[in-house]
Amino acid sequence: MSTATVANLPRISGEKLANLIRTKTPGISIIDVRDSDYVGGHILGCQNVPTHTHDHRMPELVRTLRNQDTIVFHCALSQQRGPSSALRYLRERERMSARGELGIREDVEDIEKAQKVVVLEGGFAKWQEAYGSDTELTEGYVKDLWDESW
Repeated sequence: MSTATVANLPRISGEKLANLIRTKTPGISIIDVRDSDYVGGHILGCQNVPTHTHDHRMPELVRTLRNQDTIVFHCALSQQRGPSSALRYLRERERMSARGELGIREDVEDIEKAQKVVVLEGGFAKWQEAYGSDTELTEGYVKDLWDESW
């Protein structure tokens, strides 16, 4: 069983993620778990998987992303929803793998080496401060919605 906890999940800086996006590094998926606060901008190419959909969407997400090298989760601040969603993803991936639902049977260490799951430091609030107006990195950005709101 995985030893991952919300407290020990690895983090990725906005700067490092921006560089990966700019260089079009393959094998990276960004999962934005914000609900209604998704309005006003998002990281280019991310998938919006709101937390209220996780009960039925998490197995689908694990199957869809099983061949990706790195999965980046985030919410507005990456303090609760983002890390909790990343942990939920890890546990679902482990459960599905143990049951052979991913077409592979690996032990936990092999799974963890094959796919890195990280949380974006500071979430979208911090991201938009640095990259909100950068159309190479952010889509649908509405600056007025973020001014003094976080």
